[in-house]
Amino acid sequence: MTKVALLGAGGKMGVRLSKNLAGSRFEVDHVEVSEEGRKRLKDEVGVDAVPADNALAEADVVLMAVPDRLIGKIAHGFIDKLKPGAAVIVLDAAAPYAGEMPERDDVTYFCTHPCHPHILEVQDTKEAQADYFGGIAAPQGIVCALIQGPEEHYALCEEVAKLIYQPVIRSHRCTLENIAVLEPALSETVAATLSLALREATDRAVSMGVPEAAAHDFVLGHLKIELAIAFGIFPEGKFSDGALLAIDKAKSVIFKDDWLDQIFSLDAVKQSVEDICNQQG
Repeated sequence: MTKVALLGAGGKMGVRLSKNLAGSRFEVDHVEVSEEGRKRLKDEVGVDAVPADNALAEADVVLMAVPDRLIGKIAHGFIDKLKPGAAVIVLDAAAPYAGEMPERDDVTYFCTHPCHPHILEVQDTKEAQADYFGGIAAPQGIVCALIQGPEEHYALCEEVAKLIYQPVIRSHRCTLENIAVLEPALSETVAATLSLALREATDRAVSMGVPEAAAHDFVLGHLKIELAIAFGIFPEGKFSDGALLAIDKAKSVIFKDDWLDQIFSLDAVKQSVEDICNQQG
């Protein structure tokens, strides 16, 4: 049986992954250093944590459910304990793209990350509709990259990725650089920032006397059709002449002319992942 050492098994993400790995073909050793995490693991998953050294020495796959900024540091602490041919799976591209992972040629490195449930895809159940993060009831896409290691390890690591993020509807093979461009650049630097800007704009409308419920219905409803038009999901839909005029006038107010170059240059992406790895506490 293939053995998986799950590091950080008692954390919020670790518990989610532990539940999804339960009942799979993999034998999972749950590793958790904190008393609080061990208790959560026992209470929510019904399993006990095991000593890290034992789990790591026997692991065919090491799954790192640990904070992004600690991935490199933690990996340096256990890399010498792994047997040749072991695979290490990280859940974020920052540490490997920043060069934080320890050098060891006989160990595979693999990165995977969830896309989260698609905002415009219809969900079949209320539980799925309420699964905003994914990995519980709503199907989602995932991205995967084989950073180093034999090609046959891609299938093994992708299998683990599909389990921990299940239900998975699409799996996209990418490069490590692709995933770093997707996050942090596209999903956090741009999408999260614009999401908060939308909330600030909505709050401003409310402060001008628009009823809050009306503002929320209005902006979230318009977002659905506007996103569908922008991404070609609703091809028969078109922005009105008035909307196009407003967009044209707003761009120069809201965005700098070179904003895409500033955010998506590979130097900027590299700096962003280095900042994530170097953030404190």
